[in-house]
Amino acid sequence: MTALAPAQSQSQARTASRQSQGKLPLRPLGRTGMSITRAGFGAWAIGGAGWSFGWGAQDDAASVAAIRHALDRGINWIDTAAVYGLGHSEEVVRRALAEIPADRRPYVFTKCGLVWDPAKPTAMPKRAGSAASLQREVDDSLRRLGVERIDLYQMHWPAEDAPVETYWQTLLDLKREGKVRAVGLSNHSVAQLQKAEALGHVDTLQPPFSAIHRDAAPELAWCAAHETGVIVYSPMQSGLLTGAFDERRAKALPADDWRSRSADFTGDGLQRNLKVAAALKPIAERHNTTVAAVAVAWTLAWPGVTAAIVGARSPTQVDGWADALTLELTAADVAEIGGAIESAGAGRGPARPPR
Repeated sequence: MTALAPAQSQSQARTASRQSQGKLPLRPLGRTGMSITRAGFGAWAIGGAGWSFGWGAQDDAASVAAIRHALDRGINWIDTAAVYGLGHSEEVVRRALAEIPADRRPYVFTKCGLVWDPAKPTAMPKRAGSAASLQREVDDSLRRLGVERIDLYQMHWPAEDAPVETYWQTLLDLKREGKVRAVGLSNHSVAQLQKAEALGHVDTLQPPFSAIHRDAAPELAWCAAHETGVIVYSPMQSGLLTGAFDERRAKALPADDWRSRSADFTGDGLQRNLKVAAALKPIAERHNTTVAAVAVAWTLAWPGVTAAIVGARSPTQVDGWADALTLELTAADVAEIGGAIESAGAGRGPARPPR
């Protein structure tokens, strides 16, 4: 532990700098000691093509520009994962941070537990939770990201080869070792959260949550009651709630874009989802902002949600949702969106936040 003390001191200095940058509102991320902007840069899509959940070919230079533009706008955290592009997303993040002074760098969050066979890159990754696998994965992520310590390390999905108690103990051990600052779970249920909490505090949860997919409402309530930070992903439902998506674009999605195979982007599901997106437009006009910003702000209106992970592949896309960093929807706005969700019959879960 002694050898890690300098890195920890450097991390504390970065924390003070990150939390004083800009004038954007910040929210405490559970008990982690980190305060983060209401939206962070999501690095899923920039992983590129050639794997099972790729978004098609990407321009790495544009991705780097998007990350740097987000940071210039005051965003102070990036969320990625080892599996995004089979390591490529983490490498792009490293490239984006390379010329930024250490004390001005954002928090970097990544995920583990999905492993792939390099000989079969398009095969579905396996959900692995053994201690040996996670120890190897964290070292690989530290190397690809080029950081001394990962600010938040999250188990991507429940493992197939180990119970939650096994892999959660390994993550707690990594935290004690100093390789990671905080640990969390992604895509886990209330029952799984409770099992993990019995061993050691769950710092964060990362669930999918949007005006279309609202299944994680019970998990949000659990996190609010346990001081667990929540960073929701896909608040714009992978582009459906940007206001710029339509049937033509859905039909034109290339075969190497996972969305071309999703029920949300085809048939009746697509029609219902586009109705929700259309209902956000008048609200956006009232606030002089974008549909995308309204979609993200809607998730932030739910009790328990700390912040939202929002993807971008260019600086222009960042600008398309950046108003969500400060946008506050009114109670009337939230009620109107709830009515539109119910009318469209889109997705699952409660359409309105609990009172």
